[in-house]
Amino acid sequence: MSTETAQLFFSMLTVVAGLGAIGLIVLAVLARAGNGPAAALGRGISDAGVWLAFLVATTATLGSLYFSEIADFVPCRLCWFQRIAMYPLAPILLVGALRRDPGVRWYAAPIAVIGAIIAGYHTLIEWRPELDTGTCELTGPSCTVFWFREFGFITLATMALVGFLTILTLLFVRVPSRLDGDTADDSPADSNDHSNDHSTNTTSEPTGSGVDELEART
Repeated sequence: MSTETAQLFFSMLTVVAGLGAIGLIVLAVLARAGNGPAAALGRGISDAGVWLAFLVATTATLGSLYFSEIADFVPCRLCWFQRIAMYPLAPILLVGALRRDPGVRWYAAPIAVIGAIIAGYHTLIEWRPELDTGTCELTGPSCTVFWFREFGFITLATMALVGFLTILTLLFVRVPSRLDGDTADDSPADSNDHSNDHSTNTTSEPTGSGVDELEART
């Protein structure tokens, strides 16, 4: 696979990931508004959120290794900081998914938030180089120089930013399993009320044998 093909491939994955994260948020909003199909679809996605987040982290890790080790793109200082944040997420999320640990989001979130902040700043200075303090040039390539810009806006920093934000969305946007006002929620209470009414009626009304005994005594 040529470098140009890899750039296009990973850029398309970035677009898909970003649209997927936005779509999950929309599904969650629609579900809370009472949309049944949106709730069913969104619940299926959010239930697999940790696995999907692991897939995003793994793809981002493999992509960054390809561009540096095969395409020979030399990482800048900010790129290395983003790598430090992204690489551990893959094994952390894999272990959390295998153990079905709902608390894994709290282990991964701080790392993803830090990575998103760095990637966001890196994306900003690529568009506004005058905001760069110049610290990258002291230890390596300039952080404001990008290797490519697919579709007019996707760079390596943009890929990292979308990756971190998508992981956070998959971990924290939850779609309710049952809509508010669902009749299934009220069924236990209703059944208890019916059973209580039935028991009250059976205890308050005397049986036929009891009435006969009272008449015989009188």
